[in-house]
Amino acid sequence: MNHSPVGPNPRRQWLAAGVALGAAPWLMSACAAPTGAPRAAADGPAAGARSATRRRLGPLEVFPIGLGCQWHPGRHPQAVNDLYASSTDRQAAIALIRRAVDLGVTLFDTAEVYGPFMSEQIVGEALQGRRDRVVVSTKFGMNVDQQTGERRGGLNSRPEHIRRVVEGQLRRLRTDRIDLLYQHRVDPQVPIEDVAGTIKDLVAQGKVLHWGLSEPGLQTIRRAHAVHPLAAIQNEYSMLWRGPEAQVLSICEELGIGFVPWSPLGMGFIAGTISADSRFGEQDFRASVPRFAPDALPSNMPLVDLVRTWARRKNATPAQVSLAWLTARKPWIVPIPGTTNVAHLEENVRAATMTFSAAELAELDAAIAAIPIQGARLPPQVLAGTGVEAPPKR
Repeated sequence: MNHSPVGPNPRRQWLAAGVALGAAPWLMSACAAPTGAPRAAADGPAAGARSATRRRLGPLEVFPIGLGCQWHPGRHPQAVNDLYASSTDRQAAIALIRRAVDLGVTLFDTAEVYGPFMSEQIVGEALQGRRDRVVVSTKFGMNVDQQTGERRGGLNSRPEHIRRVVEGQLRRLRTDRIDLLYQHRVDPQVPIEDVAGTIKDLVAQGKVLHWGLSEPGLQTIRRAHAVHPLAAIQNEYSMLWRGPEAQVLSICEELGIGFVPWSPLGMGFIAGTISADSRFGEQDFRASVPRFAPDALPSNMPLVDLVRTWARRKNATPAQVSLAWLTARKPWIVPIPGTTNVAHLEENVRAATMTFSAAELAELDAAIAAIPIQGARLPPQVLAGTGVEAPPKR
């Protein structure tokens, strides 16, 4: 997505044990209607994806596949790690983002807590000279000290804190506006009406253009939307976790809200990078995820086998099948796979032009539904922060 269609605008650590959302906080993992489309992408391995139909996230228009930028510091000053123990360096991360722009990607998703601050800084530097060709989404809501980046534990969506966070994000992203600002997790201490009202003020000031919620409770979606319209909901969604199909997607469809799946490749599982014997080190978030535990992983491998079968059938890769399956669900779904690898980025972007017939989709859906998945999708302390309803406004 880009800013020009919307018109010019003025403007591996853990949280302390026992606090809300106590693990891997960087996981807590995209006004006016557009009138144009992003500039054509440069030729390259995924140049065919340029013709992919743009998608709507509320009033925004975006390329069908986004890029999740969810990085934190590595072992040396220039090192950049992701959640899954994959490493690169700062200049390579910047180059990857710029390559994504050249390939036609328009939605770049990050958050203040990724780093903290590191991912926003990298995105901001990478998009210099490209800012008006893309949409940047970021998130607030974790209790992060705005001066030091210290994680203080828990959540903070108090209006005054939101305003301070946005000022820091604008500086780090080197921009005068945030295209899509999410509340990272619902704060059980702050009425969503207060949050939405603060966002409405920031929109009036031109600092924020649109907003969304990540992993919210169902009634919180309706209450937030009533105060100021939501552009997107960002929840986990993939062949491995189909929870949003129960109710969230129908609410989005009813209210005209877009949907952005995080972890669309099941933390690499359905991309074919994990085997039944895989074990994860302490720097890999999957080491704490029940569905990847040694006693659950072998039981879940039939899903990997199914995706590989379909990849051969469609002359594609497992990652492409997985992403195309998501985009086939609804025309307003835009997954945001993350990667530190340019080849994987190019592979993911090519999924934008892959299609399924109605018969193929029905067959694949039935096959996925027939495979029971063992183990919870997140560690208990992280799972407790999902689906939360904000307290009532008094």
